[in-house]
Amino acid sequence: MDTIEAIHTRRSIRKFEDKPVSEEMIEDLLKAAMMAPSARNAQPWHFVIFDEKELLQKVSKINKNAYMAADAPVAILVCGDLDLEKSPGYWPPDCAAAVENMLLAAHAMGLGAVWTGIHPRPAREEGFRELLDLPANVMPHSMIVIGHPAEPAGRKDRYKPDRVRRNRW
Repeated sequence: MDTIEAIHTRRSIRKFEDKPVSEEMIEDLLKAAMMAPSARNAQPWHFVIFDEKELLQKVSKINKNAYMAADAPVAILVCGDLDLEKSPGYWPPDCAAAVENMLLAAHAMGLGAVWTGIHPRPAREEGFRELLDLPANVMPHSMIVIGHPAEPAGRKDRYKPDRVRRNRW
């Protein structure tokens, strides 16, 4: 699948087959995430793999929008490390770039995934901080829930020319 096709056909998938995601696929997803651009190439991210059912079921208690994690084979928590930043305040867009790479890689590999937000919601951040005993300098950013899709996806045109300006408003 070429890049443009992957971008146009990627969708948020919330239903998954009862089938594991291989360790090789997980590593490929993480490698893709770590290829993302970051401010001054700081790469201020850490990733926590959730593949224990008990932990996956706790996710929806912290973030109700991640309810599908309970039925997914794996989820990856993307975190920003404030101590690794070279440009303070840029960890959220850096982590977002890593998330998008992971979503596109999952789609290209035939997996389904959905991005569930954590930052900047303090209750969600604290919930994941407590669940995992995260260090003070590590900020939970997003959870990507991943599996083999059990729902259809497809191409959808979202281009809105009325949202485009050239040279001035």
